[in-house]
Amino acid sequence: MKTTVEIPDALFTEVKRYAAANGLTFRQVLETSLRQKLEQEGGAKGKPFRLRKASFKGKGPVAGEDWATFRKVLYGE
Repeated sequence: MKTTVEIPDALFTEVKRYAAANGLTFRQVLETSLRQKLEQEGGAKGKPFRLRKASFKGKGPVAGEDWATFRKVLYGE
């Protein structure tokens, strides 16, 4: 993913020098730094998102109807 990040000019210059001295790209230094910070802080807080179960008890279309009719009503076929 691409994004725009605003940082002070002096920090940008320092990171560029560090990257060049160590044969890295600015992106590599930034990504490594962000990963290390997240590891130090324990990563993302909380549990991952889970979609709740939203199923219902049913036996299909209304008596006397079939799925083809149901599709026609929904999608205007």
